[in-house]
Amino acid sequence: MSADAFIAAGPRPPRAGAVATTATYAWRGLLKVRHVPEQLIDVTIGPILLLVMFTYVFGGAISGTTGDYLQFLLPGILVMGVLLTSVASGVILQADRAAGVVDRFRSLPSWRAAPLVGAVVADSVRYLATAAVILVTGLLLGFDAGGGLLGVLAAALLVTVFAFALSWLFTTLGLVVRGASAVQGIGMMAIFLLVFVSNVFVDPATLPAAVAAFVDVNPVSHLVTAVRTLLAGDPAGADVALALAEAAAVTAVFAPLTARLYGRP
Repeated sequence: MSADAFIAAGPRPPRAGAVATTATYAWRGLLKVRHVPEQLIDVTIGPILLLVMFTYVFGGAISGTTGDYLQFLLPGILVMGVLLTSVASGVILQADRAAGVVDRFRSLPSWRAAPLVGAVVADSVRYLATAAVILVTGLLLGFDAGGGLLGVLAAALLVTVFAFALSWLFTTLGLVVRGASAVQGIGMMAIFLLVFVSNVFVDPATLPAAVAAFVDVNPVSHLVTAVRTLLAGDPAGADVALALAEAAAVTAVFAPLTARLYGRP
């Protein structure tokens, strides 16, 4: 009996569902890190350098002592470090598209959006790793988390959810811009603009009126405020709700747009 005849004689296996195919693509994303562990440098060493350098270089000048500035700075660095990591979603997607991997995925008999969703889910593991590294480093440096373990976990989860939403913006960018380096450059520029013109590094009350007005409507400022409140153990319902609403709005706009662009030849 030929191989074709043998295969045709048996029952046809059921087609994999959306959850199974998404999990498979998510596992593929995690395997990339396993085979290229250098990708973890920006997740581990980068955030530590950011926190240590900003605390000990600017702490005395801004807050009088590095300890006081650490209390103010760490929530902002947590947000900055995780959001910078989200740019990689667009970079990796653009690289896969240039290598023909996206065309191969589209030819497979699986849910069309599974490669996209799986990749973003895998990237969420990187966001959690970045958050853990920053928080542990901050605690070792003397950060006082008044919200306790629950506040720390809630802050890490909130930042991860926001980064998950923002990654859809960068996947859209990855399908529009030609070249992974261009995606990375534009993404980093956008994140740095939103981070530096926010309440991450300084109290907005010290800023010029025009800059402070932008800070007040900046979604990154809202996220940082929610994270600070959670870590301090203060009531954070309204701040968290605003950050989650903005994350939901970004996802609602850019997730369908990414899926539509992904389906184009």
